[in-house]
Amino acid sequence: MKTKRAIPDSEQIRNEILGAAEQRLRTYGYGKTTMAEIAQDVNMSAANLYRYFENKLDIGAALAQRCFATRHTVLQEVVNQPGQGAAEKLEAFILAILRHTHTQFSEAPRINELVEVILSERRELIEQKLESDFTMIQQILGHGVQRGEFDIDDMHTTTLAVQNAIVKFSVPIFMTLYPLDEFEQHAKALTRLLIQGLSAKG
Repeated sequence: MKTKRAIPDSEQIRNEILGAAEQRLRTYGYGKTTMAEIAQDVNMSAANLYRYFENKLDIGAALAQRCFATRHTVLQEVVNQPGQGAAEKLEAFILAILRHTHTQFSEAPRINELVEVILSERRELIEQKLESDFTMIQQILGHGVQRGEFDIDDMHTTTLAVQNAIVKFSVPIFMTLYPLDEFEQHAKALTRLLIQGLSAKG
């Protein structure tokens, strides 16, 4: 009796395509990657590839979403870390953003090509990422208010100000400016300044 061969489901095939596309983008960049090459990497025809993704931009957007989801998980774990004060959480959060961005850029320096495309063509994905960061920063600041560490009159405006202050730590192209250890010192110095401004006056 012959054993039936398992047929990969759509989600599995999409993941295989994204895995191959990510590897090619890391190696050659977005501009020099074609749908035909991605199809060849997963042993399918270009016509079949279009059944799963309409174009290269859709693949890039899916990769960006996957990357943002991983980043969100890393940062949310920092926010949820028990037994920490808000000041400690804020520093850990900012350093986690920097280290994640630095690692991503170091491992795939051509990723900035994809970032530029997403900024231009899929702005809504960037807005979702910013909204996610905003929510997590607000959680940290709210934690500080509850503990009496921070004194904040306008939570929305203050959260936005903190987010704007730390934005350079999440931009891949800035990772070329300094080695990681020096960048970390900058992040810690900024965090101290932010905490000083946020701290409740006794």
